[in-house]
Amino acid sequence: MFETVVRGGVVLKPLETWHASDFAEHMSRAREHIRPWVGPAFITDTVDGARATLQRYATATAHDGARIYGLWDEGKIIGGAMFVAFDPVWGNCEVGCWLEPDAVGGGLITRSVALLIEWAFVERGMARVEWRCRIDNDRSVAVAQRLRMRSEGVLRSSWVYDGNRYDKEVFSILRAEWMSARPDITQ
Repeated sequence: MFETVVRGGVVLKPLETWHASDFAEHMSRAREHIRPWVGPAFITDTVDGARATLQRYATATAHDGARIYGLWDEGKIIGGAMFVAFDPVWGNCEVGCWLEPDAVGGGLITRSVALLIEWAFVERGMARVEWRCRIDNDRSVAVAQRLRMRSEGVLRSSWVYDGNRYDKEVFSILRAEWMSARPDITQ
């Protein structure tokens, strides 16, 4: 997957280290909105920090591991989707996402993550895709449910944010489940 239209003029394509300035500008708009839901290493305040985040993913991608994609609208990053983990040897991966506040509610994340899941199962032969989120992240839980993922349980007190501990829920979908009722991602 190199570049795919998600909806309207919004495009999903790889984020690379040379996008550091764009990513830093995007983080300025998204930071407070996404801070409670993503890991602290993902949140950047500077171009150098953005470059370091993108370089971690570039290195992982070069080793057939994690990958990161930006959602671009009229040349501006408004969010993205990623393989937080990607293990082709074991056939397991984890997907994740984020959006700026102004981009929420248009179905961009559900469609973007569906595209990643489709690629993982069809092109890479993965056996299992996971989704992990805080149990109080209603939007994230709803995406997992729309994608027909099953809840596998709660990791109690496993997420730390702002000095507090939160529970995380683990969802997954298996290759056979996805393939038996694939969504139409061509629209």
